[in-house]
Amino acid sequence: MDLTRRSVLKTLASAAAAPAVIRSSRRPGDKPNLLVLWTDQQRADTMAAYGNHRYRVPALNQLAEESVVFERCYVTQPVCTPSRSSVMTGLWPHRSGCVRNNIALPAEIKTLPELLGDSAYRTAYMGKWHLGDELFAQHGFQHWVSIEDIYNRYFSPGRDRNTRSSYHHFLLSLGYKPDGNNQFSRQFATTLPVEHSKPSFLAQEAVKFILENRREPWILYVNTLEPHTPFSSALNDLHTEEEAPLPPNYPGIPEGPEPEWYRRRREQFARNRGEGFDLSTPEGWKRMHRNYAGLCALVDQAFARILWALEVSGQAENTIVVHTSDHGEMMGAHSLMAKSVMYEEAIRVPLLLRAPFRLPRPHRVPHPVSQIDLVPTLLELMGARDPGLDGRSLLGYLRGERRPADVYVEWTADPSEGGPNARAVVTPDGWKLVLHDTDACLLFDRNRDPLELRNLYGAAETKELRRRIVEWQRRVGDRLQLPT
Repeated sequence: MDLTRRSVLKTLASAAAAPAVIRSSRRPGDKPNLLVLWTDQQRADTMAAYGNHRYRVPALNQLAEESVVFERCYVTQPVCTPSRSSVMTGLWPHRSGCVRNNIALPAEIKTLPELLGDSAYRTAYMGKWHLGDELFAQHGFQHWVSIEDIYNRYFSPGRDRNTRSSYHHFLLSLGYKPDGNNQFSRQFATTLPVEHSKPSFLAQEAVKFILENRREPWILYVNTLEPHTPFSSALNDLHTEEEAPLPPNYPGIPEGPEPEWYRRRREQFARNRGEGFDLSTPEGWKRMHRNYAGLCALVDQAFARILWALEVSGQAENTIVVHTSDHGEMMGAHSLMAKSVMYEEAIRVPLLLRAPFRLPRPHRVPHPVSQIDLVPTLLELMGARDPGLDGRSLLGYLRGERRPADVYVEWTADPSEGGPNARAVVTPDGWKLVLHDTDACLLFDRNRDPLELRNLYGAAETKELRRRIVEWQRRVGDRLQLPT
């Protein structure tokens, strides 16, 4: 269905209608709630706090104005499962074992609700999980709302592979018919109106959970698939080309040697019409950008409804709100799409943290931080001790107790795809070194070269930065052998 810009905005306004005002009987100072709103494949520069004033994401822009904004947040590994494992557990992927996609998080590895260990909390996980047994409640979460039906071949022995997601049953209740193999494809979901999309379904379920549990403390994770591929939705034409422009480093082939792995990916995207777009032309990239911006807006309208439920139920002042993503999206930078590389667009993500009862707002942290520190931060805000995780609480930066430090990023190659393993360091003073074990390495001076167009590997800084990576490997028990 074609939508005019006016009709789209009307649909968004209708979808964000407020629930009836219902006040919580809990008071500020009670055990805090935790709401984690996270996305899949969202670049940092998709909202005003990170320099993008064009995308129509008013809810996220407003949240950022009320939050601590971490300007340079990096993932532990730029692909779904490994990154998610760190966000949920506070462990490096090589420590949890989740080093590649579709590896289940081991039962003995604890997520935040399990680490907190407080039976007073009601706990819920809603949306994409991608850490094994996708459709089944686990790891300390009592209530489970699922949206993805493509991971059943990875279920543990004994799990029923004919089980379907909560979203599947939602669509059946609306009269839709599965488009193949008794399930709804991801592509099918992109053809639906806003109110039947995955983000809107998750908003509906999250609002219900927040209102029903307003008299007791709760933990709620809501993870949208969007703006992950497929890059299409009812909001494809919400943004003009001027509002969703190509990145300044398109086509952006860097000077100096580039990893063969990166070159092969670039050629593959252009040859295979990545996600149905002709990526051999600027026009194909422009169409992708507009669709991606629409997906960000689709997510935003859902998050608006969830945040509104917090306000109208009187719980906002006693709720920790986090927004982040599991990795970024190249979206044409260096003529690449997706993730799985060490360029800034793939490894840097938004990180907003709002806790009115504890944190200053607004506030900005300009130096690099890592998602490995997120679980320790949340445990501290919730009054729990750090059990010895790999990261450290980010609150130390806000109290002046932590000095800016190096951030590290892993990459473990999938044997089915080929490519090298990698380890990277990002320094507070603007250097980034990427060491590949079997491919060309990268060194960027991001102060002088923020678009990463000139590979300086072999310059004088290389030796010291390599030493830091090796020292970090020693500290965290990482045994990958890197080039000397």
